[in-house]
Amino acid sequence: CNTTVSLDQLRFCNDRMQRLPAGFELHPRVAKVMENRRKMAAGAMPLDWGFAENMAYATLIIDKHNIRLTGQDVGRGTFVHRHAVLHNQLNHKTHTPLKHLDKNQGRAQIFDSLLSEAGVLGFEYGYSTTTPNTLVIWEAQFGDFANGAQVLIDQFISSGETKWGRLCGLVMLLPHGFEGQGPEHSSARLERYLQLCAEHNMQVCYPTTPAQIFHLLRRQLLRPYRKPLIVMSPKSLLRHKLAVSTLEDLTGGQFQPIIGELDDINAKKVTRLVLCTGKVYYDLLEARRETGLKHIVIARIEQLYPFPLELFKAEIAKYPLLKEFVWCQEEPKNQGAWYNSGHHFTDNLPPHIHVTYAGRQASAAPAVGNFQVHIEQQKAVVQSALYGTPSGK
Repeated sequence: CNTTVSLDQLRFCNDRMQRLPAGFELHPRVAKVMENRRKMAAGAMPLDWGFAENMAYATLIIDKHNIRLTGQDVGRGTFVHRHAVLHNQLNHKTHTPLKHLDKNQGRAQIFDSLLSEAGVLGFEYGYSTTTPNTLVIWEAQFGDFANGAQVLIDQFISSGETKWGRLCGLVMLLPHGFEGQGPEHSSARLERYLQLCAEHNMQVCYPTTPAQIFHLLRRQLLRPYRKPLIVMSPKSLLRHKLAVSTLEDLTGGQFQPIIGELDDINAKKVTRLVLCTGKVYYDLLEARRETGLKHIVIARIEQLYPFPLELFKAEIAKYPLLKEFVWCQEEPKNQGAWYNSGHHFTDNLPPHIHVTYAGRQASAAPAVGNFQVHIEQQKAVVQSALYGTPSGK
């Protein structure tokens, strides 16, 4: 479906998002965020995640669609990127710009909910099944904490359509990424959602640019059917210098299940393709640019299920001399996408292309607790993907 909007729509929405009640004083840091968003709408700055996400909601609302966002810290955003609810520094009153865009707009509901993942996710599942024309989103404070609602994920979200014919368009935003914060604040357990995928029961996506989340959220409501959407959402990428988009990315294009090589590399000289998903892409890209390697291309898969098989084959076909295919992930080998998605690679690559895994070794815990060890492991993952031999060493 068409998820683009006009430049006039974007600027109208951002202008309305900037309007504050009389006497409303923002925190200086929030005021700076709002100032930057004015520059983004004018084309004077690259777009960041917070801008694109808010524009996804705003453009849906002015077209009379409803959005509902719940979670433990969703008004501000756990990582202080969203600022969908603003706080007056003079009297502690709040203002929600999404509720004041236009007199004929859709409804915006934003609730900072209680610390019970199971209770809130269960309610939102029920809400989404009975109100299919509302974009219903539950955001975990960290993706790791969603396992407190595992019963809801197993019994309802992943299998409700097969068991009862109940369609559900619920979105789960699960902050995920290995950044040295330890085993309880690193992994949304991507592997568990992929294990539950079958019969096109839900979507599992890992967007890495602001434009991708913009089109992904709009697609979820605008297309004519409903499937749960599991999103590995960012933490450090919210402010990464390379994780930016342009206004043209929002006014044109669409969600891309696979994003191919972006740099100018001669396809006829490429012998190794590194495919990854998520934040590790930027680590790989920066390392490759530093070394100037010209025989390696890096692609990222943004929709892990349903697996975009034809797009995957088309990406491989770009490189006639390809000899090595490397799957790179941050997660340990027994976690992440490798065990559940690896067969898509081995089953659909020509026999002369060697398939290699580059990532952390299998582990009982998602991540280490020592930051320095994390840094060393992350460097080793990148080095293995770019320089590892076909044997994986």
